[in-house]
Amino acid sequence: MKSLQGLGVALITPFYEDGSVDFSSLEKLVNYNIEGGTNYLVILGTTAENATLNSKEKKQVIDCIKKSNNNRLPLVLGIGGNNTADILHQVRTADLDDFSAILSVSPYYNKPSQEGIYLHYKSIAENSSKPVILYNVPGRTGSNIEAATTLRLANDCKNIIGIKEASPNFLQSTQIIKDKPEDFIIISGDDELALPMVLAGGCGVISVLGQAFPHEVSQMMMMGLDRKVDQAYKIHYKIKNLFELIFAEGNPSGIKALLSLKGICKPYTRLPLTPASAKLIDKLEKELEKLSILS
Repeated sequence: MKSLQGLGVALITPFYEDGSVDFSSLEKLVNYNIEGGTNYLVILGTTAENATLNSKEKKQVIDCIKKSNNNRLPLVLGIGGNNTADILHQVRTADLDDFSAILSVSPYYNKPSQEGIYLHYKSIAENSSKPVILYNVPGRTGSNIEAATTLRLANDCKNIIGIKEASPNFLQSTQIIKDKPEDFIIISGDDELALPMVLAGGCGVISVLGQAFPHEVSQMMMMGLDRKVDQAYKIHYKIKNLFELIFAEGNPSGIKALLSLKGICKPYTRLPLTPASAKLIDKLEKELEKLSILS
């Protein structure tokens, strides 16, 4: 899908200190990304702390982003979980008119077999009016979507158009790229592996850091897609320390601290997550100063 190439950003949900949703900062973040060159926006992913949002808040977040976006960028909606029946209900009843696709994380905690994962996604594909993107993130879910399962779904379910692959096993990603149907897209789910993934045959990244540095990360992706390898890696190494720092104390604590330093939102999270420590904030601030981009 051409509209989902390059930089997609997994948007945070900004909060005030009392834990309520900061919609004005969310609007600011959306505009900052559109103006900075982001190619599409991902709503209610893990980075959005969606597990701590109630159904009313989720609808308000969606409405705020849709209104701020005003049809300028494609939108992808996160609908995933470990209760297949509940996910099917959400997929059937959600208003998906403004979305290009849904992003659905592999079932977590239950640790299903590969056959269970296959049937879970096959059911979603059969019930969704929009294309489905698989999301494999073993570090969070406790199980891996093996390459064979991804390829089986890619071949059997025409409504499954790609995968956000965040396995630490890069060879798994290259196996999928090697054997996938031609129009099946591979999106990096790991900021630090985004450029290698694109150079290996992926189409881009759904990024955490990208929402703080949309210009740099989108340029890196475009250069990678254009095979301008040296220029792309120049950007990669320029921001490499930030890739590591924003995940040092968990996501989205790090990216919220970085966005706070850039004046876009406050650093607050909801329990069980906590805001970044003073030590990490100091490291981030020094890195920004080093890059001469502290706003």
